[in-house]
Amino acid sequence: MTKHNDAPSSNRQWGGRFSSGPAAIMEKINASIDFDRRLFAEDIEGSLAHVQMLVEQKIVSAEDGRAIADGLRTILQEFGEGKMRVDPALEDIHTHVEARLKELIGPAAGRLHTARSRNDQVATDLRLWVRKELDAADRGFADLQQALLDQAERHADTIMPGFTHLQSAQPVTFGHHMMAYVEMFGRDRGRLQDCRRRMNECPLGAAALAGTSFPIDRQATAGTLGFDRPTANSLDAVSDRDFALEYLSTAAIAASHLSRLAEEIVIWSSAQFRFVTCSDSFSTGSSIMPQKKNPDAAELIRGKAGRLYGNLTSLLVVMKGLPMTYGKDMQEDKEPVFDTADNLALCVAAMTGMIAELTVNEGPMLAAAGSGFSTATDLADWLVRVLGMPFRDAHHVTGELVRLAEEKAVDLDGLALDDMRAVEPRITEALFDVLGVANSVNSRQSYGGTAPAQVRAQIARWREALR
Repeated sequence: MTKHNDAPSSNRQWGGRFSSGPAAIMEKINASIDFDRRLFAEDIEGSLAHVQMLVEQKIVSAEDGRAIADGLRTILQEFGEGKMRVDPALEDIHTHVEARLKELIGPAAGRLHTARSRNDQVATDLRLWVRKELDAADRGFADLQQALLDQAERHADTIMPGFTHLQSAQPVTFGHHMMAYVEMFGRDRGRLQDCRRRMNECPLGAAALAGTSFPIDRQATAGTLGFDRPTANSLDAVSDRDFALEYLSTAAIAASHLSRLAEEIVIWSSAQFRFVTCSDSFSTGSSIMPQKKNPDAAELIRGKAGRLYGNLTSLLVVMKGLPMTYGKDMQEDKEPVFDTADNLALCVAAMTGMIAELTVNEGPMLAAAGSGFSTATDLADWLVRVLGMPFRDAHHVTGELVRLAEEKAVDLDGLALDDMRAVEPRITEALFDVLGVANSVNSRQSYGGTAPAQVRAQIARWREALR
Protein backbone atom coordinates (compact mmCIF):
# COMPACT_ATOMS: atom_id res chain seq x y z
CA MET A 1 0.00 0.00 0.00
CA THR A 2 1.41 3.35 -1.04
CA LYS A 3 1.70 5.91 1.69
CA HIS A 4 0.73 9.43 0.62
CA ASN A 5 2.67 12.16 2.36
CA ASP A 6 0.72 15.29 3.22
CA ALA A 7 2.29 18.10 1.18
CA PRO A 8 2.72 21.38 3.02
CA SER A 9 0.23 24.17 2.35
CA SER A 10 2.65 25.95 0.03
CA ASN A 11 2.17 23.12 -2.47
CA ARG A 12 -1.59 23.54 -2.84
CA GLN A 13 -1.23 24.86 -6.34
CA TRP A 14 1.29 22.26 -7.41
CA GLY A 15 -0.66 19.13 -6.52
CA GLY A 16 0.62 15.59 -6.00
CA ARG A 17 3.66 15.94 -8.24
CA PHE A 18 5.74 17.05 -5.23
CA SER A 19 6.35 14.74 -2.29
CA SER A 20 7.95 17.39 -0.08
CA GLY A 21 7.77 21.11 0.42
CA PRO A 22 10.18 23.74 -0.87
CA ALA A 23 13.20 24.97 1.01
CA ALA A 24 12.57 28.08 3.09
CA ILE A 25 14.68 30.22 0.74
CA MET A 26 12.78 28.84 -2.25
CA GLU A 27 9.53 29.74 -0.58
CA LYS A 28 10.79 33.26 0.01
CA ILE A 29 12.07 33.90 -3.53
CA ASN A 30 8.99 32.31 -5.06
CA ALA A 31 6.41 34.31 -3.09
CA SER A 32 4.85 37.39 -4.65
CA ILE A 33 2.03 38.07 -2.19
CA ASP A 34 3.87 41.03 -0.64
CA PHE A 35 3.34 43.00 -3.84
CA ASP A 36 0.73 41.23 -5.99
CA ARG A 37 -1.83 41.63 -3.19
CA ARG A 38 -2.52 44.94 -4.95
CA LEU A 39 -4.28 42.92 -7.64
CA PHE A 40 -6.94 41.58 -5.28
CA ALA A 41 -9.84 43.54 -6.80
CA GLU A 42 -8.82 42.65 -10.35
CA ASP A 43 -8.29 39.00 -9.41
CA ILE A 44 -11.80 38.76 -8.01
CA GLU A 45 -13.26 40.74 -10.92
CA GLY A 46 -11.71 38.27 -13.36
CA SER A 47 -12.85 35.29 -11.31
CA LEU A 48 -16.44 36.54 -11.19
CA ALA A 49 -16.48 36.90 -14.97
CA HIS A 50 -14.93 33.46 -15.36
CA VAL A 51 -17.41 31.65 -13.11
CA GLN A 52 -20.32 33.46 -14.75
CA MET A 53 -19.17 32.12 -18.11
CA LEU A 54 -18.61 28.61 -16.70
CA VAL A 55 -22.22 28.54 -15.50
CA GLU A 56 -23.60 29.90 -18.77
CA GLN A 57 -21.64 27.24 -20.67
CA LYS A 58 -22.93 24.54 -18.26
CA ILE A 59 -19.38 23.65 -17.26
CA VAL A 60 -20.20 24.44 -13.61
CA SER A 61 -23.63 24.06 -12.04
CA ALA A 62 -25.71 27.12 -11.27
CA GLU A 63 -25.68 26.20 -7.58
CA ASP A 64 -21.90 26.01 -7.41
CA GLY A 65 -21.63 29.15 -9.50
CA ARG A 66 -23.80 31.11 -7.07
CA ALA A 67 -21.79 29.85 -4.09
CA ILE A 68 -18.52 30.78 -5.77
CA ALA A 69 -19.75 34.23 -6.77
CA ASP A 70 -21.15 34.95 -3.30
CA GLY A 71 -17.90 33.81 -1.72
CA LEU A 72 -15.82 35.98 -4.06
CA ARG A 73 -17.90 39.04 -3.20
CA THR A 74 -17.39 38.35 0.49
CA ILE A 75 -13.65 38.11 -0.05
CA LEU A 76 -13.69 41.36 -2.02
CA GLN A 77 -15.37 43.08 0.90
CA GLU A 78 -12.88 41.58 3.35
CA PHE A 79 -9.95 42.76 1.29
CA GLY A 80 -11.47 46.21 0.92
CA GLU A 81 -11.82 46.46 4.69
CA GLY A 82 -8.22 45.42 5.24
CA LYS A 83 -9.12 42.04 6.71
CA MET A 84 -7.00 39.92 4.39
CA ARG A 85 -4.77 37.51 6.31
CA VAL A 86 -1.43 37.05 4.58
CA ASP A 87 -0.05 33.53 4.77
CA PRO A 88 3.54 33.33 3.44
CA ALA A 89 2.89 29.70 2.53
CA LEU A 90 0.29 30.85 -0.01
CA GLU A 91 2.61 32.33 -2.55
CA ASP A 92 0.42 34.78 -4.47
CA ILE A 93 -2.87 36.66 -4.48
CA HIS A 94 -4.59 34.01 -6.60
CA THR A 95 -3.83 31.29 -4.07
CA HIS A 96 -4.96 33.50 -1.20
CA VAL A 97 -8.32 34.12 -2.87
CA GLU A 98 -8.85 30.45 -3.68
CA ALA A 99 -7.82 29.32 -0.18
CA ARG A 100 -10.18 31.80 1.45
CA LEU A 101 -12.96 30.80 -0.94
CA LYS A 102 -12.52 27.18 0.13
CA GLU A 103 -12.80 28.23 3.78
CA LEU A 104 -16.06 30.02 2.98
CA ILE A 105 -17.84 27.56 0.67
CA GLY A 106 -15.98 24.28 0.86
CA PRO A 107 -15.03 21.93 -2.01
CA ALA A 108 -17.07 23.85 -4.62
CA ALA A 109 -14.30 26.46 -4.53
CA GLY A 110 -12.10 24.06 -6.48
CA ARG A 111 -14.36 24.35 -9.52
CA LEU A 112 -13.43 28.02 -10.02
CA HIS A 113 -10.10 27.11 -11.57
CA THR A 114 -11.71 24.97 -14.27
CA ALA A 115 -10.54 25.95 -17.79
CA ARG A 116 -7.98 28.49 -16.66
CA SER A 117 -4.41 28.66 -15.38
CA ARG A 118 -2.57 31.09 -13.20
CA ASN A 119 -0.79 32.10 -16.41
CA ASP A 120 -3.86 33.56 -18.12
CA GLN A 121 -5.25 34.63 -14.75
CA VAL A 122 -2.31 36.86 -13.83
CA ALA A 123 -2.07 38.24 -17.37
CA THR A 124 -5.72 39.24 -17.14
CA ASP A 125 -5.39 40.70 -13.64
CA LEU A 126 -2.43 42.86 -14.61
CA ARG A 127 -4.15 44.10 -17.76
CA LEU A 128 -7.19 45.11 -15.73
CA TRP A 129 -4.95 46.91 -13.22
CA VAL A 130 -2.89 48.72 -15.87
CA ARG A 131 -6.06 49.73 -17.72
CA LYS A 132 -7.35 51.47 -14.59
CA GLU A 133 -4.02 53.23 -14.12
CA LEU A 134 -4.04 54.42 -17.72
CA ASP A 135 -7.45 55.97 -17.15
CA ALA A 136 -6.34 57.54 -13.87
CA ALA A 137 -3.18 58.97 -15.45
CA ASP A 138 -5.19 60.41 -18.32
CA ARG A 139 -7.47 62.21 -15.84
CA GLY A 140 -4.45 63.47 -13.89
CA PHE A 141 -2.80 64.94 -16.97
CA ALA A 142 -6.10 66.56 -18.00
CA ASP A 143 -6.16 68.33 -14.62
CA LEU A 144 -2.56 69.46 -15.14
CA GLN A 145 -3.47 70.81 -18.57
CA GLN A 146 -6.31 72.79 -17.00
CA ALA A 147 -3.90 74.35 -14.49
CA LEU A 148 -1.52 75.28 -17.32
CA LEU A 149 -4.39 76.74 -19.34
CA ASP A 150 -5.42 78.90 -16.40
CA GLN A 151 -1.90 80.33 -16.14
CA ALA A 152 -1.72 80.78 -19.91
CA GLU A 153 -4.98 82.69 -19.92
CA ARG A 154 -3.86 84.97 -17.10
CA HIS A 155 -0.55 85.65 -18.82
CA ALA A 156 -1.30 85.62 -22.53
CA ASP A 157 0.21 89.15 -22.71
CA THR A 158 3.00 88.70 -20.14
CA ILE A 159 6.30 89.07 -21.97
CA MET A 160 9.29 86.93 -21.10
CA PRO A 161 12.50 85.92 -22.86
CA GLY A 162 12.37 82.84 -25.05
CA PHE A 163 15.54 80.78 -24.92
CA THR A 164 17.61 78.53 -27.11
CA HIS A 165 20.73 76.99 -25.53
CA LEU A 166 19.43 78.73 -22.37
CA GLN A 167 20.52 81.98 -24.04
CA SER A 168 18.08 84.80 -24.66
CA ALA A 169 16.74 84.30 -28.19
CA GLN A 170 13.44 86.09 -28.91
CA PRO A 171 10.74 87.54 -26.67
CA VAL A 172 7.68 85.34 -26.15
CA THR A 173 4.79 85.37 -23.70
CA PHE A 174 4.51 83.34 -20.55
CA GLY A 175 1.12 82.16 -21.78
CA HIS A 176 2.75 80.82 -24.93
CA HIS A 177 5.34 79.02 -22.82
CA MET A 178 2.63 77.38 -20.71
CA MET A 179 0.81 76.29 -23.85
CA ALA A 180 3.92 74.42 -25.00
CA TYR A 181 3.48 72.12 -22.01
CA VAL A 182 -0.23 71.78 -22.68
CA GLU A 183 0.78 70.37 -26.08
CA MET A 184 3.40 68.07 -24.55
CA PHE A 185 1.02 66.63 -22.00
CA GLY A 186 -1.61 66.33 -24.71
CA ARG A 187 0.73 63.99 -26.57
CA ASP A 188 1.30 62.06 -23.35
CA ARG A 189 -2.45 61.63 -22.98
CA GLY A 190 -2.64 60.46 -26.60
CA ARG A 191 -0.03 57.80 -25.85
CA LEU A 192 -1.92 56.70 -22.74
CA GLN A 193 -5.14 56.39 -24.73
CA ASP A 194 -3.40 54.61 -27.59
CA CYS A 195 -1.78 52.18 -25.15
CA ARG A 196 -5.19 51.49 -23.63
CA ARG A 197 -6.73 50.70 -27.02
CA ARG A 198 -3.94 48.32 -27.98
CA MET A 199 -3.84 46.44 -24.69
CA ASN A 200 -7.62 46.05 -24.34
CA GLU A 201 -7.69 42.35 -25.25
CA CYS A 202 -8.55 39.62 -22.74
CA PRO A 203 -6.10 36.74 -22.11
CA LEU A 204 -8.57 34.80 -19.96
CA GLY A 205 -9.23 31.40 -21.50
CA ALA A 206 -5.75 30.99 -22.96
CA ALA A 207 -5.14 28.76 -19.91
CA ALA A 208 -1.54 27.70 -19.34
CA LEU A 209 -0.43 28.26 -22.94
CA ALA A 210 -2.46 26.11 -25.36
CA GLY A 211 -6.07 27.03 -24.63
CA THR A 212 -8.52 24.56 -23.11
CA SER A 213 -10.63 21.58 -24.13
CA PHE A 214 -13.64 22.93 -22.21
CA PRO A 215 -16.33 24.64 -24.33
CA ILE A 216 -15.67 28.11 -22.91
CA ASP A 217 -16.93 31.41 -24.36
CA ARG A 218 -13.99 33.79 -24.44
CA GLN A 219 -16.04 36.52 -26.11
CA ALA A 220 -18.35 36.49 -23.09
CA THR A 221 -15.61 36.87 -20.49
CA ALA A 222 -13.89 39.56 -22.56
CA GLY A 223 -17.15 41.50 -22.80
CA THR A 224 -17.96 41.14 -19.11
CA LEU A 225 -14.55 42.54 -18.20
CA GLY A 226 -14.83 45.46 -20.61
CA PHE A 227 -12.26 44.21 -23.12
CA ASP A 228 -12.79 44.80 -26.82
CA ARG A 229 -12.02 41.20 -27.73
CA PRO A 230 -10.18 38.09 -26.50
CA THR A 231 -6.54 37.66 -27.44
CA ALA A 232 -6.20 35.71 -30.69
CA ASN A 233 -3.26 33.45 -29.80
CA SER A 234 -3.01 31.53 -26.55
CA LEU A 235 0.79 31.43 -26.60
CA ASP A 236 1.04 35.16 -27.06
CA ALA A 237 -1.73 35.81 -24.52
CA VAL A 238 0.18 34.40 -21.54
CA SER A 239 3.66 35.52 -22.60
CA ASP A 240 2.86 39.07 -23.68
CA ARG A 241 3.89 41.95 -21.44
CA ASP A 242 4.01 44.54 -24.21
CA PHE A 243 1.13 46.35 -22.55
CA ALA A 244 3.17 46.76 -19.35
CA LEU A 245 6.24 47.86 -21.29
CA GLU A 246 4.20 50.32 -23.31
CA TYR A 247 2.68 51.74 -20.14
CA LEU A 248 6.14 52.11 -18.59
CA SER A 249 7.46 53.69 -21.79
CA THR A 250 4.57 56.13 -21.98
CA ALA A 251 5.06 57.02 -18.33
CA ALA A 252 8.79 57.53 -18.86
CA ILE A 253 8.21 59.92 -21.76
CA ALA A 254 5.64 61.81 -19.69
CA ALA A 255 8.14 61.95 -16.83
CA SER A 256 10.66 63.60 -19.15
CA HIS A 257 8.12 66.36 -19.83
CA LEU A 258 7.36 66.75 -16.14
CA SER A 259 11.07 66.91 -15.45
CA ARG A 260 11.65 69.61 -18.09
CA LEU A 261 8.91 71.77 -16.59
CA ALA A 262 10.27 71.08 -13.10
CA GLU A 263 13.74 72.19 -14.22
CA GLU A 264 12.35 75.44 -15.60
CA ILE A 265 10.55 76.13 -12.32
CA VAL A 266 13.82 75.53 -10.45
CA ILE A 267 15.63 77.99 -12.74
CA TRP A 268 12.85 80.59 -12.87
CA SER A 269 12.40 80.65 -9.09
CA SER A 270 16.12 81.28 -8.42
CA ALA A 271 17.30 84.69 -7.18
CA GLN A 272 19.18 85.12 -10.44
CA PHE A 273 15.95 84.90 -12.50
CA ARG A 274 13.04 85.76 -10.14
CA PHE A 275 10.57 84.98 -12.93
CA VAL A 276 8.24 83.01 -10.64
CA THR A 277 7.64 82.41 -6.97
CA CYS A 278 6.59 78.96 -5.78
CA SER A 279 3.91 78.84 -3.12
CA ASP A 280 4.82 77.85 0.42
CA SER A 281 2.70 74.73 -0.07
CA PHE A 282 5.22 73.29 -2.53
CA SER A 283 8.48 74.65 -1.08
CA THR A 284 10.74 73.83 1.84
CA GLY A 285 13.30 75.73 3.89
CA SER A 286 16.88 75.17 4.92
CA SER A 287 18.06 73.77 8.26
CA ILE A 288 20.87 76.34 8.43
CA MET A 289 20.01 79.23 6.06
CA PRO A 290 16.82 80.95 7.22
CA GLN A 291 16.43 82.97 4.01
CA LYS A 292 16.11 79.92 1.79
CA LYS A 293 12.90 78.84 0.04
CA ASN A 294 13.63 75.76 -2.00
CA PRO A 295 11.51 74.43 -4.90
CA ASP A 296 11.82 70.89 -3.56
CA ALA A 297 8.63 69.59 -5.16
CA ALA A 298 10.03 70.47 -8.57
CA GLU A 299 13.38 68.91 -7.73
CA LEU A 300 11.76 65.69 -6.53
CA ILE A 301 9.72 65.45 -9.73
CA ARG A 302 12.92 65.95 -11.69
CA GLY A 303 14.59 63.20 -9.67
CA LYS A 304 11.74 60.72 -9.93
CA ALA A 305 11.97 60.82 -13.72
CA GLY A 306 15.14 58.74 -13.41
CA ARG A 307 13.28 56.22 -11.29
CA LEU A 308 10.61 55.79 -13.96
CA TYR A 309 13.27 55.33 -16.64
CA GLY A 310 14.82 52.62 -14.45
CA ASN A 311 11.50 50.78 -14.14
CA LEU A 312 11.16 50.65 -17.92
CA THR A 313 14.72 49.42 -18.36
CA SER A 314 14.23 46.82 -15.64
CA LEU A 315 11.27 45.16 -17.35
CA LEU A 316 12.84 45.41 -20.80
CA VAL A 317 15.84 43.48 -19.50
CA VAL A 318 13.60 40.88 -17.83
CA MET A 319 11.67 40.25 -21.04
CA LYS A 320 14.44 40.45 -23.63
CA GLY A 321 15.59 36.82 -23.54
CA LEU A 322 12.48 34.87 -22.61
CA PRO A 323 11.34 32.04 -24.87
CA MET A 324 7.65 31.30 -25.25
CA THR A 325 5.62 31.28 -23.14
CA TYR A 326 5.54 31.93 -19.38
CA GLY A 327 8.67 31.99 -17.22
CA LYS A 328 8.78 32.83 -13.54
CA ASP A 329 11.02 35.75 -14.51
CA MET A 330 7.75 37.46 -15.44
CA GLN A 331 6.84 37.68 -11.78
CA GLU A 332 9.21 40.67 -11.88
CA ASP A 333 6.76 42.58 -14.09
CA LYS A 334 4.58 43.90 -11.29
CA GLU A 335 6.85 45.86 -8.98
CA PRO A 336 8.15 48.25 -11.66
CA VAL A 337 4.60 48.76 -12.94
CA PHE A 338 3.24 49.44 -9.44
CA ASP A 339 6.14 51.76 -8.61
CA THR A 340 5.74 53.73 -11.82
CA ALA A 341 2.00 54.12 -11.32
CA ASP A 342 2.47 55.39 -7.76
CA ASN A 343 5.21 57.84 -8.61
CA LEU A 344 3.70 59.11 -11.84
CA ALA A 345 0.44 59.90 -10.05
CA LEU A 346 2.37 61.66 -7.27
CA CYS A 347 4.42 63.74 -9.72
CA VAL A 348 1.41 64.78 -11.79
CA ALA A 349 -0.55 65.81 -8.70
CA ALA A 350 2.41 67.77 -7.28
CA MET A 351 3.04 69.53 -10.59
CA THR A 352 -0.65 70.41 -10.93
CA GLY A 353 -0.59 71.98 -7.48
CA MET A 354 2.63 73.85 -8.16
CA ILE A 355 1.40 75.31 -11.43
CA ALA A 356 -1.98 76.30 -9.97
CA GLU A 357 -0.31 78.20 -7.10
CA LEU A 358 2.62 79.64 -9.07
CA THR A 359 3.07 83.43 -8.85
CA VAL A 360 4.39 84.98 -12.07
CA ASN A 361 6.65 88.01 -11.57
CA GLU A 362 5.96 90.09 -14.66
CA GLY A 363 8.55 92.83 -13.97
CA PRO A 364 11.69 90.68 -13.98
CA MET A 365 10.36 88.74 -16.97
CA LEU A 366 9.81 91.89 -19.02
CA ALA A 367 13.20 93.31 -18.05
CA ALA A 368 14.93 90.11 -19.11
CA ALA A 369 12.94 89.83 -22.35
CA GLY A 370 14.74 92.76 -23.95
CA SER A 371 18.24 91.62 -22.99
CA GLY A 372 20.65 89.75 -25.20
CA PHE A 373 19.52 91.58 -28.36
CA SER A 374 16.39 89.47 -28.42
CA THR A 375 14.79 91.58 -31.19
CA ALA A 376 17.66 91.00 -33.64
CA THR A 377 15.52 88.65 -35.73
CA ASP A 378 12.85 91.37 -35.95
CA LEU A 379 15.50 93.72 -37.29
CA ALA A 380 16.58 91.19 -39.92
CA ASP A 381 12.97 90.55 -40.89
CA TRP A 382 12.42 94.33 -41.32
CA LEU A 383 15.42 94.55 -43.66
CA VAL A 384 13.94 91.75 -45.76
CA ARG A 385 10.37 93.01 -45.68
CA VAL A 386 11.00 96.77 -46.18
CA LEU A 387 14.29 96.96 -48.05
CA GLY A 388 13.84 93.75 -50.07
CA MET A 389 17.18 92.41 -48.86
CA PRO A 390 17.89 88.65 -49.17
CA PHE A 391 17.63 87.12 -45.70
CA ARG A 392 21.25 85.98 -45.62
CA ASP A 393 22.38 89.54 -46.36
CA ALA A 394 19.96 90.86 -43.74
CA HIS A 395 21.36 88.33 -41.25
CA HIS A 396 24.87 89.66 -41.91
CA VAL A 397 23.86 93.33 -41.54
CA THR A 398 22.02 92.55 -38.31
CA GLY A 399 25.07 90.75 -36.97
CA GLU A 400 27.17 93.86 -37.61
CA LEU A 401 24.62 96.03 -35.81
CA VAL A 402 24.60 93.64 -32.83
CA ARG A 403 28.39 93.83 -32.63
CA LEU A 404 28.22 97.63 -32.78
CA ALA A 405 25.62 97.68 -29.98
CA GLU A 406 27.85 95.42 -27.88
CA GLU A 407 30.76 97.79 -28.36
CA LYS A 408 28.61 100.73 -27.26
CA ALA A 409 27.08 98.72 -24.39
CA VAL A 410 23.52 99.44 -25.51
CA ASP A 411 20.58 97.39 -26.79
CA LEU A 412 19.67 97.56 -30.47
CA ASP A 413 17.06 100.23 -29.88
CA GLY A 414 19.77 102.29 -28.11
CA LEU A 415 21.79 102.70 -31.30
CA ALA A 416 21.55 106.06 -33.03
CA LEU A 417 20.05 106.12 -36.52
CA ASP A 418 23.35 107.44 -37.91
CA ASP A 419 25.20 104.48 -36.39
CA MET A 420 22.78 102.12 -38.11
CA ARG A 421 23.09 103.93 -41.43
CA ALA A 422 26.86 103.59 -41.24
CA VAL A 423 26.23 99.86 -41.60
CA GLU A 424 23.23 100.02 -43.98
CA PRO A 425 22.45 103.48 -45.47
CA ARG A 426 18.82 102.61 -46.37
CA ILE A 427 17.69 102.10 -42.76
CA THR A 428 15.00 104.59 -41.67
CA GLU A 429 13.38 105.67 -38.39
CA ALA A 430 10.64 103.14 -39.08
CA LEU A 431 13.02 100.39 -38.04
CA PHE A 432 12.69 101.41 -34.38
CA ASP A 433 9.01 100.43 -34.46
CA VAL A 434 9.96 96.73 -34.58
CA LEU A 435 12.70 96.76 -31.95
CA GLY A 436 10.51 96.86 -28.83
CA VAL A 437 9.74 93.52 -27.24
CA ALA A 438 5.99 94.15 -27.26
CA ASN A 439 6.07 94.89 -30.98
CA SER A 440 8.14 91.77 -31.53
CA VAL A 441 5.69 89.56 -29.63
CA ASN A 442 2.62 91.05 -31.30
CA SER A 443 4.12 90.57 -34.76
CA ARG A 444 4.36 86.76 -34.37
CA GLN A 445 0.88 86.17 -35.77
CA SER A 446 1.63 82.91 -37.61
CA TYR A 447 -0.44 79.91 -36.53
CA GLY A 448 0.98 78.62 -33.26
CA GLY A 449 3.02 81.80 -32.75
CA THR A 450 3.53 83.75 -29.54
CA ALA A 451 1.29 86.72 -30.39
CA PRO A 452 -1.31 87.05 -27.61
CA ALA A 453 -4.16 86.63 -30.11
CA GLN A 454 -2.66 83.33 -31.26
CA VAL A 455 -2.13 82.20 -27.67
CA ARG A 456 -5.76 82.93 -26.82
CA ALA A 457 -6.90 81.02 -29.91
CA GLN A 458 -4.94 77.96 -28.78
CA ILE A 459 -6.32 78.28 -25.25
CA ALA A 460 -9.86 78.31 -26.65
CA ARG A 461 -9.11 75.24 -28.79
CA TRP A 462 -7.82 73.31 -25.79
CA ARG A 463 -10.65 74.42 -23.53
CA GLU A 464 -13.05 72.93 -26.04
CA ALA A 465 -10.99 69.75 -26.35
CA LEU A 466 -10.93 69.27 -22.57
CA ARG A 467 -14.61 70.02 -22.05
